[in-house]
Amino acid sequence: MTAGDGAVSTVEAPDDTEVVGEEALAGLRRQAQHLIAELAGPVRRVRLRSGPAVLEIEWHPEEVTRPDVLPAPVQAAAPPVAPAPGPPAALIRPSVPGRAVVRAPIVGTFYRSPEPGARPFVAVGDLVRPGQPVAIVEAMKLMNEVTADRAGRVVAILVEDGQPVEYDQPLVELDPA
Repeated sequence: MTAGDGAVSTVEAPDDTEVVGEEALAGLRRQAQHLIAELAGPVRRVRLRSGPAVLEIEWHPEEVTRPDVLPAPVQAAAPPVAPAPGPPAALIRPSVPGRAVVRAPIVGTFYRSPEPGARPFVAVGDLVRPGQPVAIVEAMKLMNEVTADRAGRVVAILVEDGQPVEYDQPLVELDPA
């Protein structure tokens, strides 16, 4: 496995000669997903072996858009979809003065859900509590959770999904609960 520092290591599963073919590869895929989820830094390469079955996955930085999502095998890899071009920090609308807002903790790309196709963290009308995740901001291939600092009802999502945001930019508007 290769992290940001360039170190490479190989993880070997216990030798199980009875498990072969697709079963072995499925087990290795599960191990890879579990291992990647536990790592603190970005992953560029993983190699797992169980008896005769070997699973090797390598990401190229220019092709990776969401490090928390394990890409498809190399044979079936599709080109990544870039967010629609638009002006930086494209706002749906500015926040209302005097209303509570959840702000961007870092400069990056705003995402409403934990992964493509998943339900958004919150929607307009939802009640949130302090510390509840409301979005993520991706910065340098790291997913930074955006949490509510107070309780309230979501009145508006102020930024389009997949758009760049600036530090301290209002993202979600709340009415006190």
